[in-house]
Amino acid sequence: MCRWLAYTGNPVHLETLLFRAHHSLIDQSLHSRLGATTTNGDGFGIGWYQRPSDHPYRYRSVQPAWNDHNLRELARAVSAPMFLAHIRAATHTPVQQTNCHPFRHGRWMFVHNGLIDSFPLVRRDLLVAIDPQRFNSLEGSTDSEAMFHLAMTFGLEFDPVPALARMVGFIEATARGYGIAHPVRMTVCASDGEQLVAVRYSSEGKSASLYHSTAFRHFYELYPDDSQIAAAGDDAYLIVSEPLVDLPQAWAQVPEATAIVVRGAHVDYRPFAPIEP
Repeated sequence: MCRWLAYTGNPVHLETLLFRAHHSLIDQSLHSRLGATTTNGDGFGIGWYQRPSDHPYRYRSVQPAWNDHNLRELARAVSAPMFLAHIRAATHTPVQQTNCHPFRHGRWMFVHNGLIDSFPLVRRDLLVAIDPQRFNSLEGSTDSEAMFHLAMTFGLEFDPVPALARMVGFIEATARGYGIAHPVRMTVCASDGEQLVAVRYSSEGKSASLYHSTAFRHFYELYPDDSQIAAAGDDAYLIVSEPLVDLPQAWAQVPEATAIVVRGAHVDYRPFAPIEP
């Protein structure tokens, strides 16, 4: 299992959320509190947009996040209004750069925590369903990247939440043919630079943890001398695998089977259910 975060708001330096918070994503790479594994040291990645219309920039490495000096330098230098970050704990696939999140196609990026149960058994059926025009964009061997390209095949660029629902419905229908009862466990986030689209869902109703920020004023109160926190603005919004600071009023758990769409200051919460083919 893995840990990830997604941010949208005024531009902030990446280090503000990756390093400075008490239980930052870098701290979680060594000391996860809510994940299936305490250590998430099988690589990491960050992807960011300088402007909404940009194709995203990306930095990925197989180094443990806590031990990559280039990451610290980059996070200190780069300021962005929207970014995704991910630390990996590998499940059944190699530790290699092409298996590190976020995955990218055009303007879209995607991160995932969870798994497709018995992925090697259903892998061929899932890959064959990917749009042939997108198939050559596959770089690695993870279930996560397969999920991303299936979602793209089902229309992520045009209507993200239904596309993710069709992706899950297709995986579940395929897995049933192999006798797999609960194939999908996921918290995912996709972005095109203009919006964050996140989902918490699992086939058995026992999803991994996912939280969102309630109001950035709580962070201002906790870090009154941090100009970067103040610069984030009142409309800043975070979605995280686990809270970055021990401040209960600053976080709310995303309910099971829920999608969140964040576009500017507007946040839309909606029920999420798979759509079968």
